[in-house]
Amino acid sequence: MVTARALPMGDRAFLIEVDGLDEVLAVHAALAASRPGGVTDLVPAARTVLVRVDPRVLPPAIATTWALRTAAAARTGATADGPLVELDIAYDGADLHDTAALLGISTDELVRRHAAAAWRVAFTGFAPGFGYLVSDDWPYDVPRLESPRTRVPAGSVGLAGAFSGAYPRDTPGGWRLIGTTSAPLFDAAAASPALLAPGARVRFRPSTAGHTAPLPSPRSGDLADAGRSAPDRPVSARSGDSGETGRAEDDGRAVDAATRPRTAALRIVEPGLLATVQDLGRPAAASIGVAVSGALDRTALRTANRLLGNPEGAAGIEVTMGGLRAVAETDMWVAVTGAWGPVRLDGHDIDPYEAHAWPAGAELHVDWFAHGARAYVAVRGGIEAPAALGSRATDVLAGLGPPALRAGDLVRVGPSPSTPIPVAPPQSWGAPHDDELELDVAPGPRAEWFAAGTALFDAVWTVTGDADRVGVRLDGPALVRTRAGELPSEGMVPGALQVPPSGRPTILLADGPVTGGYPVIAVVTDASLDLVAQARPGTRIRFRHA
Repeated sequence: MVTARALPMGDRAFLIEVDGLDEVLAVHAALAASRPGGVTDLVPAARTVLVRVDPRVLPPAIATTWALRTAAAARTGATADGPLVELDIAYDGADLHDTAALLGISTDELVRRHAAAAWRVAFTGFAPGFGYLVSDDWPYDVPRLESPRTRVPAGSVGLAGAFSGAYPRDTPGGWRLIGTTSAPLFDAAAASPALLAPGARVRFRPSTAGHTAPLPSPRSGDLADAGRSAPDRPVSARSGDSGETGRAEDDGRAVDAATRPRTAALRIVEPGLLATVQDLGRPAAASIGVAVSGALDRTALRTANRLLGNPEGAAGIEVTMGGLRAVAETDMWVAVTGAWGPVRLDGHDIDPYEAHAWPAGAELHVDWFAHGARAYVAVRGGIEAPAALGSRATDVLAGLGPPALRAGDLVRVGPSPSTPIPVAPPQSWGAPHDDELELDVAPGPRAEWFAAGTALFDAVWTVTGDADRVGVRLDGPALVRTRAGELPSEGMVPGALQVPPSGRPTILLADGPVTGGYPVIAVVTDASLDLVAQARPGTRIRFRHA
């Protein structure tokens, strides 16, 4: 019998908390085997299983009852063995000798014990395909580096705490690196994208042939890289210029302009601060470390698509803070929604929230925004881009989906839908409110870690400049913790208010990590998340009970 309790995680998820990893594995297996319709994701972690629910299909209260009953009946040690994955490893990590000395053993002994251990993937997180491996044969608790590296190469194998793990792509990290593997740890196009999925058994096989080059890292497209231009890649803004000498990015590959297919497309002249392709995201892949991603202001994207007769989930371009210039390669239709600022088509001002004919050769200029932070440029037929895990969305943290748009990129447009462009009824669309927002929040799983009468609901918080698609950091009074100590990693959701040691919360957004180790005091409701998408640095925020 497993002792479990349910903890709220906002209005669309909850945690099932148990005593340890053995119970987590048993409960996760039992929940997965009896999962009802409406449970969209199950995310195991160190001591919890996150259960995400679609309340339109399954009321959360009923889902909680099912999960607790299933957890109570689960038996540890009764889970079926997962597939065996053998990883070739070269024990050549930068921290190998120091780690052995730290543990008081020889380097040869560390290598022998690591390779002899029978590992198992307890859960994934941090990055797509990053598996946290545990083993009964591994007796060590390895402290993380005091100062994390800003870049850990893809394929690095490391140790932290009781875990071992391998980095699927270049990321920052604080684990102690003992080796490298060239195994393809994550492939979004594969039937099973994560090589190290929860439940899999893992054996490390020392390589005598040496390690091949680490896997290349996809371009992240995060805010640090945003707005890069390519002065060495001149792109003509004239339509049909057969003598154009520049090059354009086509789905991440450079192609000569003369070889472009004669299909509907637009060409990016300037991306502004950050422009990415977004649809409604990947809602059911958190168990393999993949965030939801997708448009931050889903209502704005859906509205733009409806204005053009597209399916609501068709991909569009999310423009952060403005500055986008694009030229139509062929005649098309366009609508701009969301943030508020000047929009010009062929030099003439046009209204947002309307469908407009966009002639070939004409330039669309979405100028810098006066209100709001994100606008959506939708075209009839939707943006075409390679899908990753069923979505065309750009995930700036994980590097999934098409890279952030750059000057010279050729963006394909899909075929027009069979439905006509609707006659939009008269409606008053106003600028987004970005001076002060009131956000509804539901309880978080660690609210009791903070002082009663917390300042969360009394204070006026301010959005700092540290805000992007991953999360929004707030400034205000420090929230006082009444419980000290570290929190084992547990599943996260968009809207979670994580409270780091500074006491000032961060609101996780669509590209945020799927697991985290900071306590979550509350969760912004799903209905309020679109408002956060339009918050700018300096926006004031008040929280209220949902």
